Parts: sequence; C-alpha cells; structure tokens
Amino acid sequence: MTRPDTATKLATDVSTMFDEVSPHYDLINDVLSAGNSRLWRIAMTRALQPRKGMRVLDLAAGTGTASAAIAAHGARVVAADFSEGMLAAGRERNAGNELIEFVWADATALPFEDDSFDAATISFGLRNVSDPRQAVAEMRRVVKPGGRIVICEFSRPASVLRRPYALYSRHLLPRIAGAINRSAEEAYRYLNESIEQWPGQDELAGWLREAGLERVAYRNLTFGVVALHRGTVPADPKPVDPEPAAKKPAAKKPAARKPAAKKAVSTEKAPSAAKAQTSAAKPTAKKPSAAASAAKKPAAKQSAAKKASAKKPAVKKPAARKTVEPTGGEA
Repeated sequence: MTRPDTATKLATDVSTMFDEVSPHYDLINDVLSAGNSRLWRIAMTRALQPRKGMRVLDLAAGTGTASAAIAAHGARVVAADFSEGMLAAGRERNAGNELIEFVWADATALPFEDDSFDAATISFGLRNVSDPRQAVAEMRRVVKPGGRIVICEFSRPASVLRRPYALYSRHLLPRIAGAINRSAEEAYRYLNESIEQWPGQDELAGWLREAGLERVAYRNLTFGVVALHRGTVPADPKPVDPEPAAKKPAAKKPAARKPAAKKAVSTEKAPSAAKAQTSAAKPTAKKPSAAASAAKKPAAKQSAAKKASAKKPAVKKPAARKTVEPTGGEA
C-alpha cells in the first residue's frame, strides 16, 4: 500500500492511504483505543457545544462518526475530507441523515466563503495535513466571529506513560491493525510516526494563538494521550461612527459633573459643619449667663462701695473737730 512520507505528507499520498483503510477504519480505531475513541468523541462534542440551527464544519471527517455525533444535537454539519474513499463510506453510513453533507475539501484551501460556519472541528486529522498552521488559519477564516474551533488530536502523555505508550504504538498497534485489515499495518506505522513527531500541547496552543484565536485552552484526555484544544474567533470590532466624534463634548459632561458631585459631597458635609458651628455657638449662648453673673458682680461691688461710702462719713470726723475748735477758740 502507499505509505506517505511524514516529512512532506503529500495530500495525494495521505488520501490514497486512507482510501485503502476506509472500510475498517472505525473498527480499527475502536480496538486500538480500547473504546476510548468514543469517549474522546463525546468530549469533543461537548466542547464544541452544537445546537439546533448551527452550521458546523467537521474537517477531516472521514466516515462521519464525529459528524453524526454533532448532528445528533440538531446542528447541520458539513463533513469535509480529502479522501474520496472515506467520503464514500460516510455517505453510505449516513444516507438517511439529512443534517450531514459530505464534501471533498483540502484543509489548507477550504472551498467555503468567509464566516460561513458557526463552529468548526477536526479530530485526529490535523497532524496528517501538510501545513497544519495553514489549516488552522483556514478554519478561523470560515468560522464567524465569536464562533468556536475545537481540535482533538494525539499528544504527549504523562511522563509515567510515555515509555509503555511508545512501545505499544511502535510494535503492537501496527500488528493489531494488520490483523484486522492486512493493508492497514503500514498505514498505522505511518500514523504512529506522525504521532511521535507531532508537537506537544503547549506548542499546538501557540499555533491557535498565532492564528488569531482568543480564549485558547486545552485539557488532557486519557492522561495526555489525547489533548482537546479550543479557541474562539474574535468578535468584529465595533464600526466607527463619525457622530460620536462630534458628540465628544457631550461625552465630557460626566467629567464636568464630577466637580458638581464633589460639591454635592461638600454640601452634604455642611450639616456636620453647621452642627460644629452650633455646638461652638452653644458655649457663646451660655456666655450671657456668665455676663449676667459678671453684671451681678458690679452690683456686689456697688454694695461694697456703698458700704465704704457709708463708712466714710464715720471716718470724716473733721466736722466734729470743727465744732470742737470753736469751743476751744472760745475758751
């Protein structure tokens, strides 16, 4: 069978390989993943959040297993792939599902208009694209602003599992695939090599950010054997309206109101100041009583003066002496 070169990953070679393994592709994946592929599909669908009325792009859709899971939520799905063999198997399996449309497409040059989908996803297919960064950029182009992009892909497992997982992928996985489908052994040797050469979680998240996606995040599934990445297409900037420029003085009114607000605060504080003045005035109100007491004190002094003046006639005995002097004179 045709075995693609992991360095070039020519679309013709990769698509031919998948054409040859398409009849038993889903069965092989279920066996090799010990049933975890179904759990990964559920996690991808939940991260995508499909709902009725949405138009979703399922890139590298293969036979449409993920597309069927998305359509089960009422969304209309465009299942795109560059393998005609996979698409033929998908159309046959989903013949009665009107929500799924199978379309041939190259991930690096999607035949869709800008902003034509509400969301997009790709499961275990991005590492088989010759230019994965371009594929991410194309997904961003065709998804509407605010739409979500979800990527489910093999990744770097936890350090404890790396050695046993590598031994399984290199030696057992191709043999098991060959036992199910003789022509699939070489295909899964290539797929294992593509997994080993695939970047880790952080690097793939960096690709999503480079493409301009926002809210980029990922979480590991099955101890990091698979990673689920997601990002959001940024919303369009608000259109510039020429009128607000003329209305800028009006917009500055809140700034003019701020001092008024401060004055209001100062006026609110005035009662406390008034209270302080009234409290300060209260002692002055008491001063009249003190003045009255002070006024009474002169009265007391006057009585003392009267007493002194009353005593003064007693001291003034010269008048009595005058009477004595005449008598003395007469004597």
